[in-house]
Amino acid sequence: MNAPPAGWHDASACLVDGSGNVIAYSEQERHNRVRHAIGDGFNKPTAAARFCLEQAGITVDDLDTIAIGWDIDQMFPGFFADERELASHATGFDFPGRLPEIVLVPHHRAHAASAFYASPFSEAGVLVVDGNGENESTTIWSFSYDREPERKYGLPRTASLGYAYDGASEWLGFHHLDAGRTMGLAAHGRARGLVVETLVDTDGDGLRLAIPPLPENDGRATIDEIGSHYGATVTAWRELYAKLAGADRPTVPADRLTEDPAAVLVAYTAQRLIEDAVTSLAATARRLTGVAELCLAGGVALNCSANGLLPGPLFVPPVPHDAGVALGAAWSVRPPRRPGGAISPYLGEDVRADGVGPTAAQGLVRTGFDPDRVTDLLLDGQVGAVAQGRAEVGPRALCHRSILAVPDTTAVHERVNRIKHREQWRPFAGVTSPQYAGTLWERQEHLSRYMLGAARVTDEARRVAPGVVHVDGTTRPQVLAPGTAPAVEAVLAALAGRGAPPVLLNTSFNDRGEPLVNSAADALAAFRSMDLDFLVLDDALYRRTPGGR
Repeated sequence: MNAPPAGWHDASACLVDGSGNVIAYSEQERHNRVRHAIGDGFNKPTAAARFCLEQAGITVDDLDTIAIGWDIDQMFPGFFADERELASHATGFDFPGRLPEIVLVPHHRAHAASAFYASPFSEAGVLVVDGNGENESTTIWSFSYDREPERKYGLPRTASLGYAYDGASEWLGFHHLDAGRTMGLAAHGRARGLVVETLVDTDGDGLRLAIPPLPENDGRATIDEIGSHYGATVTAWRELYAKLAGADRPTVPADRLTEDPAAVLVAYTAQRLIEDAVTSLAATARRLTGVAELCLAGGVALNCSANGLLPGPLFVPPVPHDAGVALGAAWSVRPPRRPGGAISPYLGEDVRADGVGPTAAQGLVRTGFDPDRVTDLLLDGQVGAVAQGRAEVGPRALCHRSILAVPDTTAVHERVNRIKHREQWRPFAGVTSPQYAGTLWERQEHLSRYMLGAARVTDEARRVAPGVVHVDGTTRPQVLAPGTAPAVEAVLAALAGRGAPPVLLNTSFNDRGEPLVNSAADALAAFRSMDLDFLVLDDALYRRTPGGR
């Protein structure tokens, strides 16, 4: 689990069996509909855990172990009277009878396990980069199925690349958990050929940041110390960006940030810091572990632009951020016995389990799903959504909870951003079949499986799919593996059958500030609240009646 008191955002729960097979996995935000599950009373993964138990047909009494992806005893010494109180606080469940074994897995160890055991590799180095764990912000690990994981390298909390990026996001007026907006804005700096300050020295194996690490105790850090260090370090970075920009904040609102040279400068400066540092750390990981195969985890591994610069073989799991430590903690206790290929991300709630009654569908016309009919709508310029099968885990929509459009013009990019109430400078990703991917963008062996690496597009992509080409000439592609998302796969095939390019704009099915839709009820509610033209829900196609909402 990723659970309080340490896991205060992106709470999640994962259930594995005795052989390490994943039975169910879900993020709390998908159930309570509060993005990142932030807020007093919202950040316990109770609903996510309950979903996992129900999926397996068991109760808490059947659990052998509860693994939490933080060393809570270190961070909150003496906070809990006993393990029963800790278990109840973390999960929100009562344990009146037998208490499962409680295992506290160090945060970076859990991150690393979530990446390696989700990968197809039998041996790999793992680079973990995030805001902070208990005592570190960056670690390098050596993993193999033949031996225990080994920590090879570490940087302290206040040498945090995550903190450095947070400082830029906060200067821009964003929440630090919304750093994807900073990354999207940074591309405008790259496209303009900005020359920016280099804020990291990457000579040798170490990193020397422009903001030196604060003095830290060599011993075990408490949550108060971590909070104090975070505030001081992020403030120092924010002040540095202000000095470089010559301003304390942007001069325009968020939807016009591309018009503010200082805002673009700050975003691109922070992005280059991450790219330079991660490129150096990846090389260090390969040298220290002696293997070419590399996995990434931690919140910084969501930085698709940085990931896309790294040479392969490279794997990033669908949940590299803090929600992923639920999986990594479970696998630290019950690891898979052998590589099983890259993990399926479709481990959440199934829309087929949530029947749609006549009241929920009032004002809508329901017909059976027909890929040819959906293709007609898309080729006519309509924008729709799909909610089919089990929800994907992680922040990227992977065609089970997606908004779709034909990206043959830049106008569709503008319309989808309006539908999602986003800034017009925000980019979109494309999805296509394995057979067509090489004609659109650079091939990526694993990153395009979960839409976690930027790739440079081809001239053909600029011609046939300008709606998914970002200003710097990249996109964040998804290559859809056969049999993983039947509705979208059928539409791509239908497009090809018509002689149209089999590529779609694919973005998350959610309105601004909301998590991805989870249940059928969520999908219908989001469809009604957004200016979408149609909805594929399980095996049905829903459209509005005239005047219907």
